[in-house]
Amino acid sequence: MRILGIDPGLNTTGYGVVEARGQRLHYQASGTIRIPKGSLPERLKTLFDGVSEVARQAAADVAVVEIVFVNVNPQSTLLLGQARGAAIAALVAQGLPVVEYTALQLKKSIVGYGRASKSQMQEMVTRLLALPGQPGADAADALGLAICHAHAKQGLAALHQATSPSNEGKIDVSSGKLSAAQLRGVRVRGGRLIG
Repeated sequence: MRILGIDPGLNTTGYGVVEARGQRLHYQASGTIRIPKGSLPERLKTLFDGVSEVARQAAADVAVVEIVFVNVNPQSTLLLGQARGAAIAALVAQGLPVVEYTALQLKKSIVGYGRASKSQMQEMVTRLLALPGQPGADAADALGLAICHAHAKQGLAALHQATSPSNEGKIDVSSGKLSAAQLRGVRVRGGRLIG
């Protein structure tokens, strides 16, 4: 599965593409889309066009975007929400399903700590993907989102397989939802399934 992570912003939007083959993750591409100063509608169009082009070139199966948190400054939150909306619209226009994770989910998945710093995220993304150098902060967050989704998919697949051995993991768990019957008898200890 090829996963495109997008870290939207009105000045810089990070992107990262990771391919998950079994348990292994393979780096494909990353970078940033720089949005020049101008009116808000012009900046949103630049963002939409940039994300559309990245999505076309990435040939991903799914896109992942960070959920906006409420900032101390409501104006900043509103602007970030508009940037996020433009990015999601571009991804959907390219026919990609979009999955969302909070910053807390992202940081816990990558670093193991929900209040991890940007530099910690960059270091762990570099290690997880065996990169020769650290990506920029925005690109690292985007790659982190892709890794987070790959880990979530692997966990759901393992959970499904543990709860339904007769199906041998053939049911699609892309929605992230399992029925109560599928969860019956499954326990988790220390982040691991223990049947």
